[in-house]
Amino acid sequence: MDFELSDEHKLFRDTMRSFVNREIKPVAREYEHAGRYPTEIVETMKGMGLFGLTIDESYGGMGADLITLAIAFEEIARGWMGVAGILGSHGLACKMIGKWGTEDQKAKYLPGLATGQRRTCIALTEPDAGSDLQSVTTRAVRDGDEYILNGTKTWITNARFADPMPVLCKTDPLLEPRHRGMSVLLVAAGTPGFTVLRDMGKLGYKGPESCEVLFEDCRVPAANLLGGVEGRGMVQVLGALEVGRINVAARAVGVAQASYDHALAYSQQRHAFGQPISGFQAVQHKLADMATEIQAARLLTWWAAWQADRSDRADTETGMAKLFASEMALKASLDAMRIHGGYGYSTEFEVERFYRDAPLMAIGEGTSDILRGVIARSLLTGFNTD
Repeated sequence: MDFELSDEHKLFRDTMRSFVNREIKPVAREYEHAGRYPTEIVETMKGMGLFGLTIDESYGGMGADLITLAIAFEEIARGWMGVAGILGSHGLACKMIGKWGTEDQKAKYLPGLATGQRRTCIALTEPDAGSDLQSVTTRAVRDGDEYILNGTKTWITNARFADPMPVLCKTDPLLEPRHRGMSVLLVAAGTPGFTVLRDMGKLGYKGPESCEVLFEDCRVPAANLLGGVEGRGMVQVLGALEVGRINVAARAVGVAQASYDHALAYSQQRHAFGQPISGFQAVQHKLADMATEIQAARLLTWWAAWQADRSDRADTETGMAKLFASEMALKASLDAMRIHGGYGYSTEFEVERFYRDAPLMAIGEGTSDILRGVIARSLLTGFNTD
C-alpha cells in the first residue's frame, strides 16, 4: 500500500493551495456576507483549466483522475466551500456527458465546457422528490423530432449559467420498475419554456446560486436525449453521483481542515487564567480528535477516489467516504466554534461560516441516512472492505 501522493498530485495540490491562498481566502468572508457572486474567482479557474477537470484530453480537458479531483475540491473548500459548488455541479455533469453522451453530443458540448466558456449543472431534485429520484414528475413526451418537457426542479446550482442543463425526467411513466422509464435531456439555455424562477435562500453555501427552475411546454430536440436512447437516465445519474460523492466528501474535508486551522491558531493566541487556552487538556483533546478525524476522512476519500477510478461501480466506497467525511465536518466545525467561545458566534470570525456550510455536505449527493442504507445493503450482500 502507498499512502503518499504522487509527485504530480503533490504539485497539483501546491498549485491549488497557492491559488486558494491568493485568490479565495482574502475575499471569501466579504463576498459571502455580501451575497456577491465570485465572478473574478470563476474567471481565474477558467484560466487554470479547472472546468475541464473531468473532461477527456481529446476534448480539451485535463482528463484528471479522481484523486486529483478530490484534491481540487478539498483545497477550494478550505478557502470557500461555495466556490467548490460552482465547479462541483459542472464537473459532475461533464463526467456524465463524457461517459454517456453520443459522439455528436460530446463534440458539441465538451470543448466549450472544458474551457468554462460553457457551464453546466445537473437538474435532479424536485419540490416533492429529493432522495427518491424515481418519484420525479418532470415529464418529456416525444413529438416528432422533439420532446415536450414539463416540470419543476429545485435547488439547482449553476442554473443561471447552465448551457446545457441536463434534466432527469420521465419519458415513459408507466414502465416498471420506474427507473426504466427515466431519461436525461440536455436543455439549451434560452430554450422557450425554460425559466429560472428564483434563487433559494440558504443558511450557508453562499456564492453560487441555487435555483428553482420551470419547464413549461419546453421543446427540446430529440438529438439532445443523453446517449440517444430512452430509459437510461437513472443509470447515467447514479454513475455521476458516485463522482459527486467524492467531490462532496473532499469539500467536507476542506471545511473541516479550515475549521481546525482556525481553531488551532486561535487556541495559541487566546489567553485565559494566565496561559494560552491550548494549554488546557479539554482544548487539546478537541484539537487531537479534529486532526485525527480529518486525516481519516481524507484517506478514506482518496481510497474511494482510487476505487472509483479502477472500477465501474464504487457506490459503497464513495458512500462510506461521503458519510464519514460529512459527519466529521459537522463535528469539526462545531468544535472550532466551541474553542473560539463567544467569538465563534461572531460574523467577524471565519468559523461561523464553516459551521453554516458544513450541514450541506450531510445532505447533498445523498443524505447520511440514505448512504447508511446503501452501505448496509452492500455489507449484507458480501461487500469486502479489505
